[in-house]
Amino acid sequence: MSADFPSLLRSFFTDRLFRQRRASPHTIAGYRDSFRLLFQFAKDRLGKAPSDLAIDDLNVSFIGNFLDDLETRRKNGARTRNIRLAAIHSFFQYVAFEEPAHALLCQRILAMPTKRHERRPIEFLNREEIDALLAVTDSSTWIGRRDRTMLLLTAQTGLRVSELTGLSCQDIVLGTGAHVHCQGKGRKHRCTPLRPETAKMLEAWLRERRGRPEDPLFLSTRGGKLSRDAIERLITKYTALAGQRCASLKRKKVSPHVLRHAAAMDLLQNGVDRSVIALWLGHESVETTQMYLHADMRLKEQALSRTQPSKARPGRYRPNDKLLAFLESL
Repeated sequence: MSADFPSLLRSFFTDRLFRQRRASPHTIAGYRDSFRLLFQFAKDRLGKAPSDLAIDDLNVSFIGNFLDDLETRRKNGARTRNIRLAAIHSFFQYVAFEEPAHALLCQRILAMPTKRHERRPIEFLNREEIDALLAVTDSSTWIGRRDRTMLLLTAQTGLRVSELTGLSCQDIVLGTGAHVHCQGKGRKHRCTPLRPETAKMLEAWLRERRGRPEDPLFLSTRGGKLSRDAIERLITKYTALAGQRCASLKRKKVSPHVLRHAAAMDLLQNGVDRSVIALWLGHESVETTQMYLHADMRLKEQALSRTQPSKARPGRYRPNDKLLAFLESL
């Protein structure tokens, strides 16, 4: 007997993602949210509850309309659209294996391409901007000392926000060879060394924190660990305050990932090899660090200074054929 859509979706999460792939909680949450949005769209368009949907309801036309609705009504960008499509692709790969009778439908949906999007240079902070950000924290208060320590740790180590929120007190190792231990993407563990000033500030924070080894390193006012949203809000707050002293910050939208980029750019500008930067940040591939080369204007200026100016006279190509002129105008 062929399985219906609700049972296939349940087994996709419980069997494929949880048991077979041991997917991370972030992956599970992303796939869950994608199908929540899909079910809401199905309810509006088809008038069906999620438990009443059939596999054939989720055809190429329906999925295409859902993706278009994300961009038009919800104002999602191409990146978010592609994330939702990736969740749908993963599910139909599982359906194709479990229910070969739906192979043609699965093949057509899996053929739906991701949407191309603009790749802009990454945003990052220089040393002066980081100093301005740290300077506006209030060291006379407990929250200010917590935030200053967290910002300095992030800017120096380049931890992802998920890695930052997952830190516990025992993940900070002080003394000779001071470092921070974290678990990154793909359950990869890595240790990142700490500068003396960062280690000193963390040592002072741990004394004030007085937590057990397994307690969160940075806790909220309610006693739990800080959430991703809370960290993003406090960085936005401090950026607005620091913008009054550092004009360049007014033109930048600073997020936890911008601080991660700042750590990578600081290493690159001080001559650190890209393979070491990839190891430092926990990247899967060295090629991921290519984006930092594109963002570093100083490297491009150094390359330009080694070239000779062209002696060619200025001019513009003008085709002498009507068809060539048409193609040139496109």
